[in-house]
Amino acid sequence: MNKLVIATRASQLALWQAYHIKGRVEAEFPDIKVELNEITSKGDKILDKPLALVGGKGHFTKELEDAMLAGEADIAVHSLKDVPTYIPAGLSLAAITQRQDQSDVFLSHHFASLEELPEGSVVGTTSLRRRMQLLKIRPDLKVKDLRGNVNTRLRKLAEGQYDAIILAYIGLHRLDLLKDIPYTQKLPLDRMIPPMGQAALGIEIVNSNQKAKEIADFLNDEETFLVTQLERDFIAKIGAGCSAPVAVNATVKDQEVKIESMIGYPDGTHIMHESLTASLSDALSLGYQLAELMIAKGAKDILANAEKITFKEEMPQRL
Repeated sequence: MNKLVIATRASQLALWQAYHIKGRVEAEFPDIKVELNEITSKGDKILDKPLALVGGKGHFTKELEDAMLAGEADIAVHSLKDVPTYIPAGLSLAAITQRQDQSDVFLSHHFASLEELPEGSVVGTTSLRRRMQLLKIRPDLKVKDLRGNVNTRLRKLAEGQYDAIILAYIGLHRLDLLKDIPYTQKLPLDRMIPPMGQAALGIEIVNSNQKAKEIADFLNDEETFLVTQLERDFIAKIGAGCSAPVAVNATVKDQEVKIESMIGYPDGTHIMHESLTASLSDALSLGYQLAELMIAKGAKDILANAEKITFKEEMPQRL
């Protein structure tokens, strides 16, 4: 094998991620020529509706997986948070790169922090998870959906369509866009719990491709693979759909693993917040355990009701 084809979304951030992996692979395997297969995903095409209304999963991954199954790519580079817990037969999520800063960041042209926003301010976010946690902290705010690529979202903020918006820090950092925003506030993880897999890249491969498996082994970070697998186990067990506000985060400190989750209604009510810890050697089932604990306390009912009320005024246009 002297050529590796990487399937990637065609967005600016996805291309940064793909070129980052391309550079790492070429440095470690100088005999391999790496090419990109740029693909526009369903999630990139639908820009006039909240993703929670589109239905199904894999908005940003299906077309890339189809390309691999058709022999048009050897691996795919994904933002791990976009990868469903179900992987098609013939493919596997073989590696997770070292996780970077998971924080969400508050951005505004007029207000220095979330605390300084006046009552009734309009805050933009696409995420039901952020909407839930934001309204839990500041129920007086108005949350408005925000779609488009990163530059489109920042333009809408600059035009005054929003008083503030909240995005993932890592994408803005990678694209060097934070310097153009007058006010930024990184939100601590205990205040805005991240989603499954935030700030890590997932490397999906064709199972029959042994060279791709070797490359994935090189790219994999064992600790990140463990904690993100716990987060994915939690999501799979609890059955959280794309219309469910769910935050889950696992971390390692001093040989101890902690996983915590928050679920609730998108209006910031009916919140359930739980966590579990275990030693690193006993942590493999921690995601399932946390899901079982929350299910026993009524999580399924909260998630079912959350889906019913999510964007209910827009549900007639559901695709």
